[in-house]
Amino acid sequence: MRHEASTTSTAPARDAEEVDETPVEALGDLYRDGITACRGAFPAEWVDQVREDVDTAFAEARSRPDGAVGRGPQRWYVEIHPEQLRGFVDLVTHPWVVGVCRAVLGPRYEIVELGSDTPFPGAAYQPWHRDFPMPDETRRQRRLTSLAFNLTTVDTVEEMGPFEIAPGTQWDDHADFDHGMFPPRERYPRYERRAVRKYPKRGDVSARSALTIHRGTPNVSTVARPVLVIGVDAPGAGNAARHDMAVTRGYWERLPPLVREHLPCPVVETLTPIRQKHTIEGLVMGV
Repeated sequence: MRHEASTTSTAPARDAEEVDETPVEALGDLYRDGITACRGAFPAEWVDQVREDVDTAFAEARSRPDGAVGRGPQRWYVEIHPEQLRGFVDLVTHPWVVGVCRAVLGPRYEIVELGSDTPFPGAAYQPWHRDFPMPDETRRQRRLTSLAFNLTTVDTVEEMGPFEIAPGTQWDDHADFDHGMFPPRERYPRYERRAVRKYPKRGDVSARSALTIHRGTPNVSTVARPVLVIGVDAPGAGNAARHDMAVTRGYWERLPPLVREHLPCPVVETLTPIRQKHTIEGLVMGV
């Protein structure tokens, strides 16, 4: 496994004092549509460096048992440690990312997940789904308790199988969802009428509620479409139990306070390769 402890990159880390604006437009997007984005948050050259680290981590994970987990035909998820990504600090201290986290999840938000989702050529339609069952706080209080930030490592085009989302469905609450995540097929026409495909470019960052109904679409190109994923929780949301991020003591000591105060993962002497444990059975076969 490659461990890159350096945080050097083309974008400087920020301090908490630099983030003092509430992203009102993003808040509106998230509560109305379930997704929002910041275009051109990073230079393409910085994203290319992220792609190198994502590809290296993917190759290492696929070389061992349980290093990667299937999310459908020719579609894989890999979880990594922050030290494997040189741009980690840049991303989690970006003012827009920090502002969205604070506004939606509160000042004590927690970074609980870092990974990549990659549809390769031959990836099929996923079933419409959300990533986990609706929490009680969302059902009863219309409060979002987690966010997923996505960073594409390629300039997305139709042939690559873009991400497809049904805006406004983060509030859908039906007892007939299989495992609380998969709507029955008779609901598909509603999602297809609402469906919007996303075509982000390198440097764009999106944030979404993973409760918003979505799916991957077929990759009929000749190239993979890796997407970096960062999961962030409100305190007590509980998604950290699905993940095994850790940092070494030396890396922890070099992190800026703005990162340390929101990174509740273990501090260890030596990193252990992550064995994937969050298999979503309903995605494995695809559609």
